[in-house]
Amino acid sequence: MADHSPEDNRLALKVVFYGPALSGKTTNLMQLHSLLNPQRKGELMVLETRDDRTLFFDMLPIGLKGDSGLDLRLKLYTVPGQVQHDSTRKAVLSRADAVVFVADSQTSQQDNNATAFGNLEENLEKVGLDIDTLPMAVQFNKRDLPGVVDEAELQQRWANTPWSPLQMAAALHGKGVIETFRVLLDRLYTEVDREFALETGHGIDRDTFIRQLSAASEEIRA
Repeated sequence: MADHSPEDNRLALKVVFYGPALSGKTTNLMQLHSLLNPQRKGELMVLETRDDRTLFFDMLPIGLKGDSGLDLRLKLYTVPGQVQHDSTRKAVLSRADAVVFVADSQTSQQDNNATAFGNLEENLEKVGLDIDTLPMAVQFNKRDLPGVVDEAELQQRWANTPWSPLQMAAALHGKGVIETFRVLLDRLYTEVDREFALETGHGIDRDTFIRQLSAASEEIRA
């Protein structure tokens, strides 16, 4: 749920990267921090355990200003994928405005993907959110590795879901990361504009919202 302060003309949105352990959630966030050049970008905060896994969450703040002076901020979070950190995942999901589900493309990881997706649905329900209406993008990461499920097969499996088409990525190399984020922003804009009149009230249309929050460094230079 968006944090809106009319007195301060401020709107904060929360995006959560969710998925099984080691699927590439933090890698996505690190690549976004490196590749993006929005109007405003804060420092990336990464909290890791000794084995380089997320312990609590990672967070990256980005933002833009509307014509009305609206201070619009997105805070991007990851959650730990390990089973024992379920309470943390639920806490980070609370009041989320959108989710990026990062799945592992390797054939050997499909059961883990299914378990994590089921866990996402359960935890969203526990915090009062509906997986069928919450803006979400689904990314299948690690396409650069051998032994991955064929893209056509994955797309067919998910064809009748609200999250089709799936996004393919090799996040370690930065491929598909910004594209996934833009799909998420497009779906998020629909809901936020409906509630807060971004276009008519603040001069932020869909294209501006997506373009300014996902502008890559080379696009800014161009």
